[in-house]
Amino acid sequence: MSRIGNRNGAGRPNVLVIVTDDQRAGCIHALGNGDIKTPNLDALVGRGTSFTRAHIPGGSVSAVCMPSRAMINSGRFLYSLEGEGQNIPPEHTTLGECFRAAGYRTCGIGKWHNGPASYTRSFTDGADIFFGGMWDHWNVPVCDFRPDGGYENYIRFTDNFTAANSAPPVRADRIHAGVHSTDLFSADATDFIKNYDGDSPFFIYLAYMAPHDPRTMPEEFRTMYDPEKIPLPDNFLEMPAVNCGWCGSGRDDNLAEYPRRPESIKRHIADYYGMISHLDFRIGQIFDALKERGFWDNTIVVFMGDNGLAVGNHGLMGKQSIYEHSVAVPLVIAGPGVPEGRRNDSLCYLLDVYPTLCDLCGLDIPESVEGISLVPTMLNPEVGHRETLYFAFQGRIRGVTDGRWKLIEYRTEDLKLTQLFDLKTDPSEKINWFDFPGREQITAELRELLMEYRKSTGDENSKYGKIFWEQYDRYAAAEVKNPYKPSGRDIMRRMAINVK
Repeated sequence: MSRIGNRNGAGRPNVLVIVTDDQRAGCIHALGNGDIKTPNLDALVGRGTSFTRAHIPGGSVSAVCMPSRAMINSGRFLYSLEGEGQNIPPEHTTLGECFRAAGYRTCGIGKWHNGPASYTRSFTDGADIFFGGMWDHWNVPVCDFRPDGGYENYIRFTDNFTAANSAPPVRADRIHAGVHSTDLFSADATDFIKNYDGDSPFFIYLAYMAPHDPRTMPEEFRTMYDPEKIPLPDNFLEMPAVNCGWCGSGRDDNLAEYPRRPESIKRHIADYYGMISHLDFRIGQIFDALKERGFWDNTIVVFMGDNGLAVGNHGLMGKQSIYEHSVAVPLVIAGPGVPEGRRNDSLCYLLDVYPTLCDLCGLDIPESVEGISLVPTMLNPEVGHRETLYFAFQGRIRGVTDGRWKLIEYRTEDLKLTQLFDLKTDPSEKINWFDFPGREQITAELRELLMEYRKSTGDENSKYGKIFWEQYDRYAAAEVKNPYKPSGRDIMRRMAINVK
C-alpha cells in the first residue's frame, strides 16, 4: 500500500475534514451545476481530485446521517457498525483517534451524531459540539469541549410552544441565540486556525448541520436564488414514483404538500441552494485563514456531504431511498500528494476516505477499518477502485450497481417491485428496464450480485436485513406457484413515465 507522508512524523500535512448535512452530488458549480454559486468549492475542485461517483451505502434508519457519519469516522461498512451508529465502540478506532495517536492535535467542531464517548476518544480540542441530528439553525444547543468527556449538562427546551406544554432536556451547555449554525461552526474553525501555536500538525473535523432543513439562512443567501428561474428536476413527479410505506409517514417527505406543486419544489430548491452558498461563503473564510497562517500548502482538505436529498426528484423530498439523488454525494480531496484538477469516476464509498487520509499522511491503517484507500486510483485513474456497490434502506429496499446498471428491489408486506436503470444513458433513473426483452441477463447477474452482498456484508442477519430478506424470500417462493409478474411497461406506467 502506498504511503505518501513521512512515517516518522516530520513534515506530515495538516488535515481539514469538512462534512455537510444532506448535500447531494451535483451541488457544486464546478462539477456541472450551472444553477448554483459555489466559488470557494469550485476553487477546491481545481486544486484537487473530485470523486464524481462517491456514494454512501444507504441507511439502516430514517436519520441516514447517523450511520453515514459513523461510517465516515470508523471506516466501517453499514452492517459492521454498532447498532445504527448511535455510538462507535472502543474496538473501532475512530478517524480522529487514529490521528490523535499519531501525534496530531485533533479538533472536533459541530455536529457529532455518534455519542459523547467516541467523540471524547477522538479529539484533544473542540468547540460548540452538537450531539444530535437536526435543530433550529439559529438556536443550536451545543456543548463546550470537555477533555474528560463529561458531557452531562442538560438544558430544557420546548420545540413547539404553541402546541406543547412539555420541556424535555437536551444535552447542552448553552445556546448561541440568533447565531446561525454555519456561522457558529465556521467561526470556531477559523479561530482554531488563527490561534494555532502547536508544533505538531493539526486535524480538524468540521461537521455542519446545513443544508439540512429547516432551510433558513441569512437574508443575502435567502434571496440569492429566484425560484422562478430554478429548473425543476428532469425526473420531477407530482407524486412519489414508489411508495414503500415511507411516503406520507416520514418527516422529510412531508416537508412539501402532496401532490408536489412545481412552484413549491422550486422554492425548496432555491432555499437548498441558498444554504449551500452560505456554507461556501464561510468555508472560503476558513480557507483564507489557512492561507494567512501559511498552512494552506501543507493542509489536506476533504469536502464531502454525509448523504444526498431528493428535493422533488421522483416525487420525493428526503433521503430515505437508494436513488442516486439520495446515495450519491460530493467528495473532493485536495492538498499535498493529491493530483490537481482531476475528476475521478471510480465507484467509491465515503468510508474509503479514512484509509485514504492514513495513506496520504503516512499513518498505519487500523485493523478495524474496512474502507479501501483511494490513493491508488487517485494517482492512476486507470487502476479504478470498487467494481460494484451495495445499497440499502431500512428493511424496505436493497440494490446494487456495477457502475452502469443499477438494480433496486423493494419488498414489504404490501409491495414487490423491481427497478433496473441504465445510469449511463439515464442518470436521473427515469426509465425502468426491468422485464424488458433483452435485459433478462443483466437482471439475473445483478440479482446474483445482490445475493452475494446479502451474505458478505452481514446484512442477512442484521436487524433490518432480516425484515427485508424474509419478505424477499416469501415473494420468491410465491413466484414458483404464481409466475405472473407485472411487465416493465406496467411498472413504468405506475411511475407516471410515458412509454412510446
